[in-house]
Order: sequence, then C-alpha cells, then structure tokens
Amino acid sequence: MTVILGIESSCDETGVGIVRLGSGGALELLADEVASSVEQHARFGGVVPEVASRAHLEAMVPTMKRALASADLELSDVDAVAVTCGPGLAGALLVGVSAAKAYAAALDVPLYGVNHLAGHVAADTLQHGPLPSPCLALLVSGGHTQLLLVDDLAGKITEVGSTIDDAAGEAYDKVARVIGLPYPGGPPIDRAAARGNPCAIAFPRGLTGPRDPKFDFSFSGLKTAVARWVEARERDGEEVPVADVAASFQEAVADVLTAKAVRAAGELGIGTMVISGGVAANSRLSALAAQRCAEAGITLRVPRPRLCTDNGAMIAALGAHVVAAGVAPSSFELSADPALPVGTVSV
Repeated sequence: MTVILGIESSCDETGVGIVRLGSGGALELLADEVASSVEQHARFGGVVPEVASRAHLEAMVPTMKRALASADLELSDVDAVAVTCGPGLAGALLVGVSAAKAYAAALDVPLYGVNHLAGHVAADTLQHGPLPSPCLALLVSGGHTQLLLVDDLAGKITEVGSTIDDAAGEAYDKVARVIGLPYPGGPPIDRAAARGNPCAIAFPRGLTGPRDPKFDFSFSGLKTAVARWVEARERDGEEVPVADVAASFQEAVADVLTAKAVRAAGELGIGTMVISGGVAANSRLSALAAQRCAEAGITLRVPRPRLCTDNGAMIAALGAHVVAAGVAPSSFELSADPALPVGTVSV
C-alpha cells in the first residue's frame, strides 16, 4: 500500500487530496479537501493572479490539515507527494510547488511534478476504475477545451483537437456577464437554461463547416454573436429573454463539443470517452453526450461534479498512476511551467 498526497494550486482552488494505491493498482480516495477563492475574484469578473496566489498561501496549511484529518492519517504516513507544476497561473503554481517540495523534503519521500490537464482525466479513475487503452478524453474547463487521445495515463497523451480562441468555460463567463448573470458563468447559465428554449435563437456553431478543422473548436464567434443579439434587443428597447439566450447559447456549446468528440472517437476507432474538467458538470453537455455516445455505441464516463472541478484528489490519482508505472521522481529543482504541454504528464 502506498499513500500519495496530491497538491493542486493552478488557478483559484487550493486542493489537497490523498489516495491509497493498492498492490493491484486499485485506487482508494482517502481525502479531497478544497479551499476556493472564487468569491474574491467575482467582483473583478475573472481570476486575478495576485489575489489567487495570496489565497493559496493562506489556504495551503489549513487545507492540508483538513485533508489529513479526513483521511485519519499523519503526515508521516505519506509515501509520495504529487503536485501540479503546470499549466496554470505562474504565481499560483509556485505556491503549490514550493509547498510540495517542502513536504517531500521534510518527509524524505519522492516528489512528482505532474500535469494539471492529465490530472483531470485521472480524476475519472477514482470513480470508474482504470481507463481502457486507448480512450478519448474531452477536457472542458475555464481555460482549456481539448480532445485528448489517452494511450497511457502515466506517459502517453496526445492532443488531437483544441480551441483556437476562447475555451468553453471562458465563453460561459463572458456570456454570463452580457446577460447579467454572476461569475463564474457556468452554473448560473445552466440554471437559467433549464427555464429557457434551446431552439429560441439560432446561434452559430463555430468551425463546423466542411473545410474547417475536424477536431478543433472555436467559441469566440459564438460569444460575439450572443453579445450582438443582446445589444440589438436592448437598442430596440426590448426585454432580453435571459433564459432563452442562456439555453440557446448552451445548446450551441454542447452541440459542437459532443458532435466533434463523437466524430473523433469514431474516426480514431475508440470505444470509450471520458469528459472531464469543470464544464463536464454542465447538465446539457452530459445529457447530450450520453445520447450521442449511446447512438454511436461509445461508452461514456463522466466523473461526479466534485471530481470535475480543480481538486487535489485528481493530482494524487495521477501521481499514483505515475508511481505505479515506475516513473522516476522529479528533481527538487522542479519549478512551475505555466505553459506545460499536455503530452508532458510528469516532469
């Protein structure tokens, strides 16, 4: 049995997770504690890097103590430390990396710097067990929208599609601002959409023409189309139907994401798809993905909402996969890499 401590601090959540790696590779989640600074950023309409970094400094030790108490463990029970070293906000990442190095050095245990994006995929293994090889991962979050071919979670992940502009989560935040909903935009738009008509407004579907890239995404045009539609209504003195705008926008996003993901799985001959990242918790995305995967004979895996958002458990899980694969630990010269590519699972 190996106990792996995971630390996540790439954006505005301070996460500490603990997993136990069994002799057969099975993972047991022992603790998953998160401290969010989202309320401190809400008045700015987005994450302020300096505010996030300071919040991580303040939250790291209390969150660590809660995680250890939840797992009923002492620090001395930890056998390895995994930490997000990228991608993300430089200052925020440095807080987590510095903490992980300090804990690993004090405990005299191996340190593993791992990829935040691969961690989102690894989160699913905490709920649904090992991933088949290969599988396709649709990663949808505030900063990333990617299609990933996962051959080996511990070492071979290939990007097959990505957004060329806004990530889906960014589009949600910007559209929420346009229609007067709070930040972050995902949950309030999802709630408003439940009361609206998804067919009310024919918003565009980016990069879906016959000559467009098959597996890449674009949400900037959709965001602009929503803003122009709302501006036109306001200019004419008409009331903006917030629920219909939210539903129609959300339908456009879910339509493009699921259509391209299912198409990629079919063309690559992959029978299992994982949806991960914060937007994976969106009700319409998960429902439409389930429908289209069922029609295409694809097995769909979506972790529970708590595991979709940024957390330390996913980093501990990825660390466990890296440890099980016999990957060499990171050097204590490890630093943050805000632009760490998804193909680099560990550093």
